[in-house]
Amino acid sequence: MLVYMKAACTREDLDRVAGVARGLGHEAEPMACGADHAVRVSGGPEPPHPAVFETLPGVARVVPVLRPAWRALRAAGRPDTVVRVGACAIGSGRFALIAGPCAVEGPEQLLAVARAVRLAGADLLRGGAYKPRTSPYDFQGLGAEALELLVRAREETGLPIVTEAVDERSLRLVARHGDVVQIGARNMQNFALLKQVGESGLPVLLKRSMSATLEDLLHSAEYLLDAGNPNVILCERGIRTFSTHSRFTLDLAIVPLLKRLTHLPVIVDPSHATGHARSVPALARAALAAGADGVMIEVHADPAHALCDGPQSLLPDEFAALAAGLRALEAFLERQRETVS
Repeated sequence: MLVYMKAACTREDLDRVAGVARGLGHEAEPMACGADHAVRVSGGPEPPHPAVFETLPGVARVVPVLRPAWRALRAAGRPDTVVRVGACAIGSGRFALIAGPCAVEGPEQLLAVARAVRLAGADLLRGGAYKPRTSPYDFQGLGAEALELLVRAREETGLPIVTEAVDERSLRLVARHGDVVQIGARNMQNFALLKQVGESGLPVLLKRSMSATLEDLLHSAEYLLDAGNPNVILCERGIRTFSTHSRFTLDLAIVPLLKRLTHLPVIVDPSHATGHARSVPALARAALAAGADGVMIEVHADPAHALCDGPQSLLPDEFAALAAGLRALEAFLERQRETVS
């Protein structure tokens, strides 16, 4: 677990927390978590109850991380991970824009969108070649043909490709043609696939499962890191709750917490979260304000006739307006931070 300290905590406060932990038979390591200080408590037969630390002087809150995920977590002296894909550096401080169609449907459709999002300032092109769908009768993607079309789009626009692998066979093809391999929500806990993706050497965009806790997400990331792949991007895409007003419930509260807990970059997918294109711009701006390192937006030139997730896709001109607004908001927030500091 991580015991976060208040901004005004003293060295004695840190030592007191560490002493209590060690007195209970646990290891304790004071560490820096961004601008905060914390004590990482590990080891011992059973994790201590958070209440043991919550009333100690200088303690702000206690975050249980019940099983080891140390490669994914922050540690003293470990810098933030920056995942470099072409000219884009995700986690570097510049808000990354990933955009494109949910599924590649054909050359005209893909190239039209790729050209439009590139002109609007997108950093990477997303496009599904393989689509794991809830119903076996829904469009499953064009597979290898789609990957060839994505390569063509990259050659014309210069945008690196983000596309999903769903099994070992598709991973081999994605690793050959793509720049970032996406692990979708349905495969977040496909641990055999995670190991293979970790060994592929490609940067990985790991989407949170629709029912996964923060701890579940971190341990899936740990599989990738443990396999030797340091280039992992976490993606919040909404979770399943009792709400019916949107496709999923976007859990933006997880973004600042992940940024405190882990050194990995964190992005948000507001398209899948809401399922409604009209809600996407507001949630994208909220993701930026919450501290995310980027967003992934679905864009389609003809959403009404899209073969996959048309209702949540922005038109190209809508994406262009959103991209311009996000860059303006990014600049405003940076000025605010400079003023405060």
